[in-house]
Amino acid sequence: MVNVTMRAKGRRAYFQQGTVLKIVVLAILTALIVLPLIRTVVFTFQPETIGAWGDVLRGRLSKNLFYKPLGNTLLIGGIVSVGCVLLGGFLAWLVVMTNVPFRRTIGVMATLPFMIPSFAAALAWGSLFRNDRVGGQIGWIQGLGFDVPDWLAWGMVPTLIVLTLHYFSLAFTIIAAALATVNSDLVEAAQIAGAKGRRILMGIILPVTTPALVAAGSLCFAGAVSNFATPALLGLPVRMQTLSTRLFGMIEVGQVGRGYVIGILLVIISGAFLWAGNRFISGRRSYATITGKGGRAKRFDLRAARWPLFGVAMVFLLASTIVPMIVLFASSFAPSSAKLFSGWTAHYWVGTSDPSFAQGIPGIMHNSDIIRALTITLALGVCVALLGMIVGLLVSYTTARYREGWMSAAITQFSFLPLLVPGIAFGAAYIAYLGAPIGPFPALYGTFALLVIAGTAYLLPFSVQTGRAVIQQVSGELEESARITGAGFIRRLAAITVPLAIRGLTAGGILIFVKIVRDLSLVVLLFTPTMPVMSVLAYRYASEGFAQFANAITVVILVISIVATLLASRLQAKSQPWLKD
Repeated sequence: MVNVTMRAKGRRAYFQQGTVLKIVVLAILTALIVLPLIRTVVFTFQPETIGAWGDVLRGRLSKNLFYKPLGNTLLIGGIVSVGCVLLGGFLAWLVVMTNVPFRRTIGVMATLPFMIPSFAAALAWGSLFRNDRVGGQIGWIQGLGFDVPDWLAWGMVPTLIVLTLHYFSLAFTIIAAALATVNSDLVEAAQIAGAKGRRILMGIILPVTTPALVAAGSLCFAGAVSNFATPALLGLPVRMQTLSTRLFGMIEVGQVGRGYVIGILLVIISGAFLWAGNRFISGRRSYATITGKGGRAKRFDLRAARWPLFGVAMVFLLASTIVPMIVLFASSFAPSSAKLFSGWTAHYWVGTSDPSFAQGIPGIMHNSDIIRALTITLALGVCVALLGMIVGLLVSYTTARYREGWMSAAITQFSFLPLLVPGIAFGAAYIAYLGAPIGPFPALYGTFALLVIAGTAYLLPFSVQTGRAVIQQVSGELEESARITGAGFIRRLAAITVPLAIRGLTAGGILIFVKIVRDLSLVVLLFTPTMPVMSVLAYRYASEGFAQFANAITVVILVISIVATLLASRLQAKSQPWLKD
């Protein structure tokens, strides 16, 4: 009887602890994610700002404020998503289902473009294809004497190309993982029945990978419509506006009401397409390809097409990875983009101030502003990674150990809400949220704290996903045994869960570090001269015509990102089934 009573008390204490933990986590998520979005909407309905809705949607300037940028945004999102699915799907098919040469090399290189910031690829494009339409330096190709047409140098076409080459790796990862689960028995049965390769592709492989195709397309669409850097660098000089660049412009000139309205509409558009993709997938249930019966991996024999298809794949991969890195590195030493591979100078790296050179701007190693930005950026990455790991661990622990109830469902939904919000819109939300005093709390705009809080909230889905993966690998029986012996929640977390999951948590923290270090969309509105970060500084230098300094800063960001990503991959040691024989 005593034992039964003790067990009952233990269960009550367990559930009470779960309820308290849920309330705490829900309060944290509400403060980090929900309130900034609500504050933005409320701000636009105040008496002095409610007119912004009319200005944006039906005023005489609405065409230029919203509808024309909306058309450009949807066009970019649609074409980029289709291009990413086609290119990523083609590479995934080659790596997973064919005997193309150097499959492992293709698979590794196909995952690299997403490690490179989109503004790095845009800067590299400008160094190669920039013409003299908007003044300033011309690119390498025109420097060789070739005439570069405006449509190739600026505007929609280069924006589409750069974004497609940036986001296709996301589609590749999703589609390759789906193709790796296709049971080869299905393919063999079709071959025995006499079906040709094209028939098998269209009748078996494409239908069973539809969820992956839709997911990849919707994520690439959301990424493209929310991207700020590429249309800003390649489109703004010729007055091509998207919703993200228009949002930035409105807040920059002080029209915050209109800017917040555009941000809200951008969130709605991005979220609607992600919701539609998820709805389409959840509405169909006939995608099971993994059964109790094992299947042997079987690849299509490309025969004479093996090397030509390998060549096609390498053209895209080199254009999206190696070429931008080479161009950025060369441009950081070249006297101008027109002379990309001659007359190199180390001034942009180690030079001191010289009034006769680069308007007296010293190289980045002697530039106090850049050194300060590097220090702040690294500190921001470390702080966001640590805080993200802590909050992500609490969220994932709560949803993994206490799954029942509406609060658990709300925690899950809130923690992934930032995925629906474009970075620049999230930055705008935090200006509305913490840019002005709240009761006794001072305004945080222009402070390091605002950057850390906003970065942690924006990247929380990644830390939660990583935390959930590692928490589920730790058996709850270990904690149950410790709880029976009287160990409290903090003690169990510190002595059991964290030590066993530390490698995965650290890898997730490093990935968060990489994302915030290379991010531009989120921090571009939170940037101030007293709180500079490297990505925005590179964008500012590029906008003001100092391409060499911008490219040198970007090279530093690339080196930091690649080294940290490789370290995270080593810690995670993730298996990639499409690379296995």
